[in-house]
Amino acid sequence: MTAPVRFPRFFVTTPAPCPYLPGKNERKVFTELKGPHADALNDALGRIGFRRSQTVAYRPSCLDCQACVSVRVVAEEFVPSATQRKVIARNADLEVSACKPWSTPEQFELLQRYLCARHPGGGMATMDEIDFADMVEHTPVKSYVIEYREPGDGVGPGKLVGACLTDQQADGLSMIYSFYDPEHETRTGLGNFIILDHILRAARAGLPYVYLGYWVEGSARMQYKVRYRPLERLGREGWERFDPRDQARAILRAAIAPSRAGIPVLDGGGKDGVPGGQHQYRLGD
Repeated sequence: MTAPVRFPRFFVTTPAPCPYLPGKNERKVFTELKGPHADALNDALGRIGFRRSQTVAYRPSCLDCQACVSVRVVAEEFVPSATQRKVIARNADLEVSACKPWSTPEQFELLQRYLCARHPGGGMATMDEIDFADMVEHTPVKSYVIEYREPGDGVGPGKLVGACLTDQQADGLSMIYSFYDPEHETRTGLGNFIILDHILRAARAGLPYVYLGYWVEGSARMQYKVRYRPLERLGREGWERFDPRDQARAILRAAIAPSRAGIPVLDGGGKDGVPGGQHQYRLGD
């Protein structure tokens, strides 16, 4: 006789300033992922818009705003645009490895350079190696660090230019956090390439979706997520296909908004992870 699966307990954080939209406050609902059924719980919660951070699954639960929208790419139907095909071709020589979730000094050094260039003063800027190890290694589910390296010299591995902490769910890959060399002399579009590689990787594995986290219209740094088609978004009635005309308009806005904010148009790093050491969950009233 098997023990019954207990329904998880959910908690709510106290409101705090929103990192995406000025003047807004954010609030999250969260639960702990633990025990022998953590993978199944994470899968179920992922399908209703939750994201994982270490041993916690969370999603926005803001009182006066619904700007954060969960989005996922339909991997098996994905057809890259002309620009995306160029990004794939330009980085096709990279050697890609799915590694166990174990942090390395090389990964941490790359993350620091990425944060200094793209998110100076952000919530993750003060991370140390212990925080980074917590972010990568404290996982109760099937996770990988997918590394992207330049070709080696036949003696040792090539230079690490990108990485992504990724969960493998029953219905797809969930990109928890990605980072890359932000000032590479010859390569551009590394952030986009990491996403494209995940989409192609999922399709080859027969996994239908790649979960990109939250798309926040009005936040310039989150607009890159609408560039991948076909895209589904989670609404009140469940997952629905982004209308092609609406998505085309959103892609156009995405091309304009980052340039106005001084953000490179091809920036594609993950922004909605909540790494260890940077987020304290507190019970709301």
